Amino acid sequence: MNKITSFTIDHIRLQPGIYVSRKDPVGDTVVTTFDIRMTSPNDEPVMNTAEVHTIEHLGATFLRNHPQYKNRVIYFGPMGCRTGFYLLLAGDSSSADIVPLMKEMFSFIASYTGEIPGASARDCGNYLDMNLPMAKYLAKKFLNDVLTDIRDSRLYYPE
Repeated sequence: MNKITSFTIDHIRLQPGIYVSRKDPVGDTVVTTFDIRMTSPNDEPVMNTAEVHTIEHLGATFLRNHPQYKNRVIYFGPMGCRTGFYLLLAGDSSSADIVPLMKEMFSFIASYTGEIPGASARDCGNYLDMNLPMAKYLAKKFLNDVLTDIRDSRLYYPE
């Protein structure tokens, strides 16, 4: 069996950043899968499920309401390894193309106050597993440490 694309990336050298994981033709369009890597794999502690779940709820809500991107969003959700998220967008895009969107989204999460969207027994299958303060901390850290002055080395996978 062939390795899937995400298992061919050198996770020892991978740093937090925004990477194009793959581009797939679907009908007459392309779906771009982005690797939103928030922690350094196998080097830093992984994110706990409560903050990952909170970032997922806030990020998905933000993206699906974004005036420019809402009709292009196919999926936003966590990686099983808990080091980041996948964002799937309709269209052929580069990592640099979505830096402004990611700055907006992580600023939104970092400054969010109030009830977490969808955090109720009716709306979510695990609504008690949420941690807004830690989600805000991680969003602010990613925004400040990676996104604010993002370098090219954080936009392309290491060779």
